[in-house]
Amino acid sequence: MSDRKQDKNVFQQSLIERQSEAKVVRKVVLIAAIIILLLIGAVFGGGYFYIHSALKPVDPSNKKKVTVEIPIGSSVSGIGEILEKEGIIKNGKVFKYYVKFKNEADFMAGSYQLAPSMTLPEILSKLKTGKVMEEVAFKITIPEGKQLRQIAEIIAEKTNRDYDEVFNTLNDSEFIKSMKAKYPDILTDEMLNNQVMYPLEGYLFPATYSYYEENPSIEKIVTEMLNKTSDVIHEYEGQMSEKNMTPHQLLTMASLIEEEATEKADRNSIASVFYNRLKIDMPLQTDPTVLYAKGKHKERVLYEDLEVDSPYNTYKNTGLPPGPIACPGTISIEAALNPDDTDFLYFLATADGDVIFTKTLDEHNRQKAKHISGQ
Repeated sequence: MSDRKQDKNVFQQSLIERQSEAKVVRKVVLIAAIIILLLIGAVFGGGYFYIHSALKPVDPSNKKKVTVEIPIGSSVSGIGEILEKEGIIKNGKVFKYYVKFKNEADFMAGSYQLAPSMTLPEILSKLKTGKVMEEVAFKITIPEGKQLRQIAEIIAEKTNRDYDEVFNTLNDSEFIKSMKAKYPDILTDEMLNNQVMYPLEGYLFPATYSYYEENPSIEKIVTEMLNKTSDVIHEYEGQMSEKNMTPHQLLTMASLIEEEATEKADRNSIASVFYNRLKIDMPLQTDPTVLYAKGKHKERVLYEDLEVDSPYNTYKNTGLPPGPIACPGTISIEAALNPDDTDFLYFLATADGDVIFTKTLDEHNRQKAKHISGQ
């Protein structure tokens, strides 16, 4: 009987110990669960209070109005950045998501009198119903595919300036440095590569720009163009990240597509040819880069032109050229980000503007003999 009693005591003692351990485990689990819930609550609570704060006026007591200019063609992101920079809203990104959440649209370009005390609904109402406060003094239109020298000519003509003054300013190292400081997200050290012919080549977005003063500075003119480029590039940040492309690489590829494309051309297929060649380390062999290297505009490239010694000569060098060779439009930028999935390595533009894509050199030469040789 004593042995049974002893076994019973041992069992009871073991049971008590297990119950005690179970209590400790439950307590640890409970504490851990509480900590996790508190952390989750802190994250969501912090995010809520951050967004809630960002949606409030910057300074409810400051009703002093400032002039805010919204350029033509500004995206919601661009408007948000301008308003944040001018101290009218707290956060440009929160503004962007608020606008999308509210499904707001139809904002008008122009000059607005806005104050830090204004609420977001008040600001949106102004931007939607406001009117341009000044008459447009003049407009500058930059067509797709124009090169920096041509853009300088357009600016000089529209502003009654000397061409050399405009072109030299666009390539002045201090001017470029100041622009780079304003737009560090798009104007990077890649554009300052010593092989790049003109740093701002390809960065002045093709569009129509309105100016409200008779004699704006070259800096102001270029700033409007870079604002547009920045807005456009930001729209494709996600796709650029997926492809591991920098703005410089994107604009360079898009400029090649822009210069090669005809009105009938399938730009996504042209893009596929370039990417397919890059994959196998095959020279891009695109004529516009040769003409760019020579600084000439010709209807046809001759064999002697292909010998030009330049890093832009894609017949002699593999990979992309050092930088853009013209200003690409949105369609070419989108093609550079969304090439077709093909096996094409060659394309040929016919006299009537059609583009014929082929996979082999033999096929390409047959099409060339058929459509080009007889011209």
